[in-house]
Amino acid sequence: MLGGLKTTINLKFEKMTDFVKIPQDRIGVLIGRDGETKDRIEEETGVKLEVDSSNGRVRIDREEADPLVGWKVSKVVKAIGRGFSPEDALKLLEERKVMELIDITNYASTKDSLHRLKGRVIGKKGKTRKNLEEISGTNITIYGKTIGCIGGPEKVSVTAQAIKKLLNGAPHGNAYKFLKDNTKKPGGIEYIRRDH
Repeated sequence: MLGGLKTTINLKFEKMTDFVKIPQDRIGVLIGRDGETKDRIEEETGVKLEVDSSNGRVRIDREEADPLVGWKVSKVVKAIGRGFSPEDALKLLEERKVMELIDITNYASTKDSLHRLKGRVIGKKGKTRKNLEEISGTNITIYGKTIGCIGGPEKVSVTAQAIKKLLNGAPHGNAYKFLKDNTKKPGGIEYIRRDH
């Protein structure tokens, strides 16, 4: 009792269910051959997936899963829906892996300019996308009206900035240089300040 008042606390726990809608042409990728991808996600995470093939709605029941891992599954499903391979999307289950989506329509005013901008990020025979991935150590996909990037938070942030530079018309060399200058190199020296 607080100050002579009787306090009652009612805790109501909602069923731990998420819903993600993915494009119908990505349903087969989520399910996989003979259900392999769906089964793998369920086995690795403890969630149960129900996929409605008629509308692309995916029900994610995470009641039996570790809460954090269960929550991450919605990101994995969304990544597959945005064009990532299951292998790349499953990286989101790892610690400190994130996904950022860039809406190309924020940079394009017509269908032709949307197509042109996608081409700038993809490059001839996929060269630009491959260069961006190799420099940054991230995974990039271009699907529909979005560009997605998966990796460590710092690398994804810098890669997204480089992609936005390309979408704003910067020369490819400038975007690559920006990415190289702002991406920590593996095995490089990292200075950590410690206050004593």
